[in-house]
Amino acid sequence: MSYVDGFIVAVPKANLETYKKMASLAGGVWKEHGALAYVEAVADDVPYGEVTSFPRAVQAKDDETVIFSWIVYEDRAARDAIVARVLADARLQGDEWKQVFDGQRMIYGGFEAFLEL
Repeated sequence: MSYVDGFIVAVPKANLETYKKMASLAGGVWKEHGALAYVEAVADDVPYGEVTSFPRAVQAKDDETVIFSWIVYEDRAARDAIVARVLADARLQGDEWKQVFDGQRMIYGGFEAFLEL
């Protein structure tokens, strides 16, 4: 079974095109270092729930949209090795991401797949 890193982040709508360009670069780097898949998706049908929701989870403001993304790896060991290489990759160094969205409101984590159809 594969291993998946999942991410949810609020991005100001004014920064969306910049985020997309940066995500394209990052996705290429992840794939180059061995990720099986890299997906970034922008909210389309994501209502603000009364109790919980994607927008609530990242405290999205009226001028922000939610990005849901995931990266697929062969397994946890491959993920750990790939992430180490990605974090050391000079192409992703710098503070540009901090200028595009608030990383303190990002939700992320690693998940072991138990069903793949």
